[in-house]
Amino acid sequence: MKNLNIAREKSSPEVSLNADTGVHHISGESYPENTKNFYLPVIEWIEEFIPQLKDDQETVFNFEMIYFNSSSSKILMDIFYLLDDAVAEDGKKVVINWIYDERNDSAEEYGEEFAEDLENVTFNLIIK
Repeated sequence: MKNLNIAREKSSPEVSLNADTGVHHISGESYPENTKNFYLPVIEWIEEFIPQLKDDQETVFNFEMIYFNSSSSKILMDIFYLLDDAVAEDGKKVVINWIYDERNDSAEEYGEEFAEDLENVTFNLIIK
């Protein structure tokens, strides 16, 4: 499976999804003009990657979002649900790290809200 890398732009985050290492990063600001179009390849990649998760390997998704709009928030939750369902159905080991600046109270609050809605993945709030 090919890795997916999307360069950061003014209104869209950097995306680095690495099938080889199982460590993935999405970071930056997210308010693209068409959120669904931007995230479609990301979601498709994750959907293709999930069946390849190894039982003996922890898969890590690092999210370091500085700012994101409401449509990006919904897409992020969709991604989290995909990962949460993979753990529930297949017992895979998936960790989501929500990384935020200690001065960004809203990022911390969003992370807490996301974590409340997930039942199976390990969701860590990490202060940068």
